[in-house]
Amino acid sequence: MRSLLHQPAILRTALPVHSLNLRTMATASSLLFPSVSLNKLSSSRNASSLGFSVTRSRVSMSLSTESQTAINDSLFAHYKPSSAFLFPGQGAQAIGMGQEAQSVAAAADLYTKANHILGYDLLDICTNGPKEKLDSTVISQPAIYVTSLAAVELLRVREGGEQIINSVDVTCGLSLGEYTALAFAGAFSFEDGLKLVKLRGEAMQAAADAAKSAMVSIIGLDSEKVQQLCDAANQEVEEADKVQIANYLCPGNYAVSGGLKGIEAVEAEAKSFKARMTVRLAVAGAFHTSFMEPAVSRLESALAATEIRSPRIPVISNVDAQPHADPDTIKKILARQVTSPVQWETTVKTLLAKGLESSYELGPGKVIAGIFKRVDKSASVENISA
Repeated sequence: MRSLLHQPAILRTALPVHSLNLRTMATASSLLFPSVSLNKLSSSRNASSLGFSVTRSRVSMSLSTESQTAINDSLFAHYKPSSAFLFPGQGAQAIGMGQEAQSVAAAADLYTKANHILGYDLLDICTNGPKEKLDSTVISQPAIYVTSLAAVELLRVREGGEQIINSVDVTCGLSLGEYTALAFAGAFSFEDGLKLVKLRGEAMQAAADAAKSAMVSIIGLDSEKVQQLCDAANQEVEEADKVQIANYLCPGNYAVSGGLKGIEAVEAEAKSFKARMTVRLAVAGAFHTSFMEPAVSRLESALAATEIRSPRIPVISNVDAQPHADPDTIKKILARQVTSPVQWETTVKTLLAKGLESSYELGPGKVIAGIFKRVDKSASVENISA
C-alpha cells in the first residue's frame, strides 16, 4: 500500500479521526426516511483511514493495529458539527467549470489523472462542451466529482484556506456528491472514487435506457401534499409507470421520479393540488427509484473490489441521513443509494439543529446554498467554485 506521503494533497488533510421498491411501495407521506437496517452490517477494517498520520512509523502502527479492530458503525452517531463541506450532485454542471482550477497545480493535476482513468479529455468537455455532452449522465457525474475536489485545492492555496479545511468536522454531498464527500474524508482515494463515479454514471444511464422514465420537481408544496399528488397520479397509470418522491430537497421543493406516463400525470394534476409550478429535470431517467435497480448489481461488484476505509470525519448518507463508519456498511449504502430517496432536507435540518456554524459548497453551481437558505434563511454557506 502507498503511504500517506504519496497520496494526493486532498486526502492528506490532518483532521481528527473520529429501497424503496417503486412497484410495491407504500411511500410515507412525511419526511421520515425509509427504514434502513444497518446494525448487522458491521465488518472488520482492512486499512487505515487517511489523513491523520504523517510519519511512516505512525502509518505502520495504525495499519497493524486497525487491521485487527472491528469498526463500530455508530462511531459518529453523536457527532457535533461546527464546519461542513457540502458537495453538489448532477445538475450543477456548467460550461466553463474547471477553468479556474488550472491556475493551481494540485487542482489541474486532478484533471490530468482523470483523463487517464476516463479515457477522454474531461477538462476540454468541462470548459468547451458541447452542453449536451456535458449534461449526459456518463460525463456530468465524473465532471462534477473532479471539479468539486479541484475546488478544495483552490481553497487550500487561498489565504486561510488550509485552516478552513482543517476545521471541517462533517461533510456530505447531494446524491453523486456523497462520493465526493467520501473521497474528501479519506474513505477512498481520488482515483478509486472516480472509477466508481464513472461506473455509476454508466450504470445509471443503462438503467434509464431500459425503460421510459423521468423526473420532475414540484415547487410550492409540502412533502405531504406531494405524496398525495403522487398517489393521485398513480391511480391513473399502470404499475410500471408509477411514481414516488425521489429527492426530499427542502421545504417547497421535492423531486418526483417514475415512469414517463406517471410523470406526465403528476404534471397534469399539479395545479389542482395548488403547486406553484413543475419543472421537468434534465436527467436520463427516474433516479433514486427501483427503475435504477439494474445499476445496483454493477455498483455492488465495483464496490466489493474497492478498498474503502472508515472516514476520518462523519459523512452523512443520502439514504438515511446518518453518518456511518463501517466500510462494509458504506459499501451497501452506496449500492442502494441509486434506488433510495435522497434525504437531503433531513440532513440539512439535522446539521443545523446540531449547531452547525459554517458551511462551504465546493464545486460548480450554488444549488446547495439555495437549499440551505430555504431551510434556514440565516444559514451561512460560502461557495468555492473551480
